[in-house]
Amino acid sequence: MLRTWFAIPLWQRVVAALILGVLTGWAWGPEAESIKWIGDFFIKSIKMLVVPLIFFSLVAGVAAIGDLRKLGAVGGRALALFVVTGQIAVWLGLGLGTLATSFQLFPTRETLGTPTVPTPEPNPTTAVDMILSIVPESPVQVMADVAVLPLIVFSLLVGIGILMAGKDGEPVQKVFDSGSIVMQKVTMIVMELTPFGVFALMAWVAGTLGLEALKALSWLVVFNYLGCLLIIGVMYSGMIKFIAKLPVKDFFRGILDAMAVSYSTASSNATLPVTLRCAERNLGISNSVASFVISLGATVNMNGTAMYLGLATLFGAQIFGVDLTLGQYFLISILATLGAVGAAGIPGAGLIMMALVFGAVGVPLETIAFVAGVDRIMDMMRTTTNVSGDAAVATTVAVMTGEIDRAEMVSADDV
Repeated sequence: MLRTWFAIPLWQRVVAALILGVLTGWAWGPEAESIKWIGDFFIKSIKMLVVPLIFFSLVAGVAAIGDLRKLGAVGGRALALFVVTGQIAVWLGLGLGTLATSFQLFPTRETLGTPTVPTPEPNPTTAVDMILSIVPESPVQVMADVAVLPLIVFSLLVGIGILMAGKDGEPVQKVFDSGSIVMQKVTMIVMELTPFGVFALMAWVAGTLGLEALKALSWLVVFNYLGCLLIIGVMYSGMIKFIAKLPVKDFFRGILDAMAVSYSTASSNATLPVTLRCAERNLGISNSVASFVISLGATVNMNGTAMYLGLATLFGAQIFGVDLTLGQYFLISILATLGAVGAAGIPGAGLIMMALVFGAVGVPLETIAFVAGVDRIMDMMRTTTNVSGDAAVATTVAVMTGEIDRAEMVSADDV
């Protein structure tokens, strides 16, 4: 029985749970709320992973650079491109979310009957207070309070400290590398709860909120795909054509295998060997640049995820009647970019990062209940975007540093 269950791919189980949950909710009606606790259990399990996953993933990602001197010609350019493209991606997500709410494509709390979340009274916080707030007085307290920015700052400092320590820091680096892998495995265990959580949550949504909520999910999927296609078709193509000055068609032909694997597995980590092979054999990128940039990108370059976090935050704000200020938009842009950096390259990691961003701007975590059922469908496209971005940045950096053999680029005759 269990073998048969686990033999079915997780995404298929989630889709089946989504459909079954909707049918159960329609048949059961408002009483379907009685099983909502199963979904709440799933959400609490996700929240449990936020701090350790960010801490280990960020520290391991920074330490993966290997040498502070690599932050020069190759690392500096790669990190700059990662940051710039990440910011463009999250603002694209915020823009698409604003567009959807302006045209009332996302439901409001009035149509769904969701409670209004009271907007906290603004505190007279100065710029100095904001700067001081990101420095953790106690890392342990920061972790206990799930204070995002101080946690990220502390994690980055630990990673830099490991690099500065050189050989003396290698034992600690191995601990964080192992910890990152362990947390990815733990995340996969929690993700096995997804079908049960999705079933209960979708039964509750369909039974108490009706068809309107389900229509909203379809629009969220549409805008997720639209955002990812814009990132790939406009931003990445622009990088290849105008910065790398290479044929765009040849670039995408060269990474076609990686895109196919990433879409089917929804895992940047699982696609990493294929991406490296495509970069070296099809795009002509040197082994040193490909292995460094793409391996680093699999951890820190999550543009599809960053875009989605911005989009999903506005989706949740609309549902629960949360009014977001311009300052909170900027906070979302920072947290979504850094949160995407901390997202593990495995299926479902975006759900965990939602808890990080939502909590910082007052959007209820119950929003996850609305999106968990269709997250896999969106995650497949987001992962394809992330992997394509790794290859685009590696190609651009390789051109900048003269570490590419243009003759190796695949041509139309090779396909």
